[in-house]
Amino acid sequence: MSIKLRLTILSFLQFFIWGAWLITIGAYWFQTKHWSGAQFGAVFSTMGIASIFMPSLMGIMADKWVNAEKLYGVLHLLGGLTLCAIPFVTDPTVFFWVILLNMIFYMPTLALSIAVSYSALKSQHLDVVKDYPPIRVWGTIGFIAAMWTVTFLGFEKSANQFFVAAAAALLLGFYSFTLPACPPPSKGVSSRSLVDALGLKSFALLRDRKLATFFAFALLLGAALQLTNAYGDTFLHDFDKVPAYRDTLSVQHPAFIMSISQISETLFILAIPFFLRRFGIKQVMLFSMVAWVLRFGLLAYSNPADGLWMIIMSCIVYGMAFDFFNISGSLFVETQTQPDIRASAQGLFMMMTNGFGAVLGSSISGIVIQNYFTDAAGNKDWQGIWLAFAAYALVIAILFVFIFKHKHEEQPTESVAAGAGSLLSVEQA
Repeated sequence: MSIKLRLTILSFLQFFIWGAWLITIGAYWFQTKHWSGAQFGAVFSTMGIASIFMPSLMGIMADKWVNAEKLYGVLHLLGGLTLCAIPFVTDPTVFFWVILLNMIFYMPTLALSIAVSYSALKSQHLDVVKDYPPIRVWGTIGFIAAMWTVTFLGFEKSANQFFVAAAAALLLGFYSFTLPACPPPSKGVSSRSLVDALGLKSFALLRDRKLATFFAFALLLGAALQLTNAYGDTFLHDFDKVPAYRDTLSVQHPAFIMSISQISETLFILAIPFFLRRFGIKQVMLFSMVAWVLRFGLLAYSNPADGLWMIIMSCIVYGMAFDFFNISGSLFVETQTQPDIRASAQGLFMMMTNGFGAVLGSSISGIVIQNYFTDAAGNKDWQGIWLAFAAYALVIAILFVFIFKHKHEEQPTESVAAGAGSLLSVEQA
């Protein structure tokens, strides 16, 4: 079996695990358990909490003491066991801690999967920039495949979705030990300071007004990403209460419809080089913010019957909303920082979006929905929810236009295309 195929399997399973429950956990929480929205917001913040510290700590271990592929395998085995425990949890507070534990094991594997793949490709004298992106795309395909598996097996409201994820995690954990060795590159090398090891040196970038402004908007957009992941699937499930919509495809299999968002991601990734050359990073990131407004606005006025086209369009614009900020934003960080702190700067960018942004977006949205958009019977005002989210994204876009200052400079086609290709590795499913 070629190394490319072996890494393709790794990428597929890596995001299959996440796709099996990330989009459908809301349906399980609200439709089956009937727990509160405020508590759900806290649960969805766990990936952000874990993203703040775990990737850095596990990165230090892989750099200094443990083979990356072995650490990667152990984390997936522990994550798989944790996923097996989730269906037996009957208290929302306990559920939060178990999900947090799972995220502590899972979130660092996102970075470790890249480290293992890069090491394996380089050991075969392959070109990482050319050969890794086609492998990484299979991660998004794995995410989609997991969503389809869960929805067509009828597990969207069932605890069985966690068993599906656990099976994939355990399989990947054992499979990891068969991968080429990825020994610690810094073993025996003089230790850096803890500040450097944790990437805290990059916080000096916040003294630069333009970069500080950019990271602030990264945090705010990171919150928007959590809103759509947390509530999209359960929004469609709520139409099951309306007899006219109960038997429609989007109500019976919401995850199938929502998977259009991930398909759209793969297409918009290919468009990034053209848009960057033509419009520049500031306008491309502004397009992302406008796309978030459209995403939420379309959902506000949609329904699973004659309004199905709005749901589909919202999924399509999601690809632009996600890719045009996250991947283009990573490219902006790459071009605006010195080589010796670029890795730390990318870590700061991910910390703002997947860490602090995710925590704030999940926690605050849960409280707001529970207090202002949920009646005494537990019914949610979905149109009000989506319009509030759309207004939030619109305010961010308007502020971005006036506050963020950046002049576009033309770049050669080859330079931008190569940059976008290499940054595909940090894109989420």
